[in-house]
Amino acid sequence: MSARPKSRFVSQLTRYYALYTGCFIGFVVTLAILEQMGVPNKILGYIFLGVTVLLYAGIGILSRTSDVEEYYVAGRRVPAFFNGMAVGADWMSAASFIGLAGTLYLSGYDGLAFVLGWTGGFVLVALLLAPYLRKFGKFTIPDFLSARYGGSIPRSIGVFAAILCSFTYVIAQIYGVGLITSRFTGLDFGVGVFVGLGSILVCSFLGGMRAVTWTQVAQYIILIVAYMIPVIWLSVKHTGNPIPQVAYGYVLEKVTAREHVLNDPLTPEGAREAEVRAIFKQREKITEEKLRALDAGGAAYLAKEKELLLKTAKELKAAPAVDAATVALAEQAVAEFPPDVATARSAWRAAAESDRIKSGPIAAHAEPFAGADEATRDKKRKNFLALVLCLMVGTAALPHILMRFYTTPTVREARVSVFWSLLFISLLYITAPALAVLAKYDVYTLLVGSSFSELPSWVSAWASVDKSLMSVTDINHDGIVQLAEVTIGGDLIVLATPEIAGLPYAITALVAAGGLAAALSTADGLMLTISNSLSHDVYYKMLDPKAPTSRRLFISKALLLGVAAFAAYITSLKPGDILFLVGAAFSLAASAFFPALALGIFWKRANKTGAITGMLGGLGVCMYYMYITYPFFGVNASLWWGISPISAGIFGMPVGFVGVVVGSLLTAAPEQSVQELVDYVRYPNLNSDTKAGSV
Repeated sequence: MSARPKSRFVSQLTRYYALYTGCFIGFVVTLAILEQMGVPNKILGYIFLGVTVLLYAGIGILSRTSDVEEYYVAGRRVPAFFNGMAVGADWMSAASFIGLAGTLYLSGYDGLAFVLGWTGGFVLVALLLAPYLRKFGKFTIPDFLSARYGGSIPRSIGVFAAILCSFTYVIAQIYGVGLITSRFTGLDFGVGVFVGLGSILVCSFLGGMRAVTWTQVAQYIILIVAYMIPVIWLSVKHTGNPIPQVAYGYVLEKVTAREHVLNDPLTPEGAREAEVRAIFKQREKITEEKLRALDAGGAAYLAKEKELLLKTAKELKAAPAVDAATVALAEQAVAEFPPDVATARSAWRAAAESDRIKSGPIAAHAEPFAGADEATRDKKRKNFLALVLCLMVGTAALPHILMRFYTTPTVREARVSVFWSLLFISLLYITAPALAVLAKYDVYTLLVGSSFSELPSWVSAWASVDKSLMSVTDINHDGIVQLAEVTIGGDLIVLATPEIAGLPYAITALVAAGGLAAALSTADGLMLTISNSLSHDVYYKMLDPKAPTSRRLFISKALLLGVAAFAAYITSLKPGDILFLVGAAFSLAASAFFPALALGIFWKRANKTGAITGMLGGLGVCMYYMYITYPFFGVNASLWWGISPISAGIFGMPVGFVGVVVGSLLTAAPEQSVQELVDYVRYPNLNSDTKAGSV
C-alpha cells in the first residue's frame, strides 16, 4: 500500500469511527431521556444490549470475505493506531473489564499483581516477540514453530497448546457473556450463554480476522466509554473531582477510616460486626468437626447426616407454627446435600474457608500482603510475585494477541501498534484501582448499616443470577446489614457499581454493554485462533496441502461452530471464576510457548529436539500442577511452596527453558537455512518489510 492510498485509508477510518463514536454517545443520551420519560428499565436493557449486538453483527456482515489472507490476517493492512485499538479490545477481556476492579475490591493491594503483570507483559511483547513474528509473516504461531524448528511435531504441539490456552480463556469470556445476558434479559444463565454465543459467531464466522478487527475497534470505543463514565460520575459525586485517578487517594483515606470503625468492637457498628464474626467462627468450627467425622466415617457418616436433615425437614413441614421460608430452607439443604464423600469434602472445605475469612477482621485495602502472621504475609508475597511473572510472560506468549501483529502492513507498524495498544490498555488499567475504591466506599456507606427490610432491588436481582456472586443474609437477626453478612463476588463489582451508587439505569445498561463488548471482542479473537489452528495448521498444512481456498474457509467455519458449541457447554457448568480461568490461560501460554519462541528468535542453537522437550515439559508440569491443586478437579493435593494454581506457570516456565536448552545441546545444531531464518527475523537491515517466504 503506497503512502497516499494508505493516508486516504487512515483518514476514511478516522472519519467512520469518529461518526460512530458520536452516534453512540447520542444513543446513550437518548436512552437516558427515555428513562426520565418513564420507559421501564428492562426495556432499556434490551435496547442497549440488542442495538450493540446488532451493530457488531452489521460490521461482521459488511466485512465478510472469501480471501484467505483477508480471513486469516485482515490482508495485512491494518494501520498501527487501529490495530492498537483492536489489540486493546482483544486484550480487554471480561477479566479486565469485569474482573480486574472486582479483584482489586476484594484483594486490595494484592490485586495489583494483575495490573503490573498485564501491563508489564506488553513491554515483553514489544521487545522480544511482536516485531520479529511480524517480520516472519505467515498466519499463526504454529507456523513459526514449524518453520523455525522443522517438521510437524513442533507445529502439532503448538496447535495443542494454542487450543488449550485459547479454550481456557474463551470459557471465561463466554461466562461473562452469560452473566450479563442472564442479568439484563432475565434468561437462565445456561440459556444466556448460548444466546450470547450467537453474537460472538456472527463476526468471526463471516469475515474472519478482517471482520473481527473492525468489530474490535468499535467494541473498544464502547467498552472504554462504558468503563469511564460511571467512575468519573462516582469521582465527582464523592470528591467533586472528575479525574478518578486523582480522587483515588482521597477516597482511599475515607475507606481506610471506615475499615477502622468497622473493625473496632468499641463502636456500635464494630460491635455488631464482631458479633457476626463470632457466629462465622463457630460455624467454621462445626464444619471442621464435620470434615473430621467425614474422614473417619466416610459414606456411612454422610448417609447418617442426610437422614438427619430429611427428618428435620419433615418435622418442620409438619409443625403448624413454622413459617414457609424456614421449611423451604430445610428442603433446600436436603436438595443441595453432597451426593458423595469427595463432593462433600470439597464443599465443606470451601464452606470452612469462607467462614474463616468472614470470621476475621476486615483486611486493610491499602496494606501490602495483609495477614495475621508472618507466614501468611510471606505466602501472599510469594504468590504476588509469582502471579506478576506468569502474567507478564503469558502476555508475551498468548497466540490470539501475537496473531494481531501479523495484521499490520510492516514491521515498523507492528512496533508502533504495540505502543498504541499499551496506551489504550493503560487507560482502563490506571482507572480500575480508583473504581474499586469508589465501589468499596459505596458498599461500606450505602449498603452496610442499611435495613434488611429496605434492601435495594439490585441485591435480589443479582442473587437470582448466582448466589455466589451476591447474597446478603441476616446472620445475627438484628435486621441491620453488616459487612460480614454481605457476599459480593469480584465478577459483580463493575456491573453492579452503578446500581450500588444509585446512578441512572441508563448508566447500568451502558456498563453492561461495555462488559459485553469486552467479552465478545476477546471471544472473537480466541475462537478465530482455535479454528485457524485447526483449519490452517492441522488440515491445510498437515492433512491436505492442496486444499482449495473455498474448502479451507469452509473447514475453518465448521470448526468454529463446533468449538463454540463445546465451549458454551463447558461454560454452562461454571468451572471457575473469570479471573482464575484467564490467569490459567496465561500460565499455560507462558509454559508452552514463551521458552520456545524467545529462544527460537534469540538463540540460533535451539533446535527441534529442544523445542519439543521444552514445550512438552513446560506445558506438562503446568497442567499437572493445576490438575492436582485446583478444587474443580477434586484432587486437592498440597500446594508446592504455597503457590496458588493460577500461577502454575512459575513451575512450567523453568522446565520449558531447561528443556529447550538441554535438548538442543545434546543433539545436532539446526541446519544452516534455519540459522539464516533467525538472522532474517532478527535483523532489520535484512529486507525488514518483506515476508519470510522470500528467504
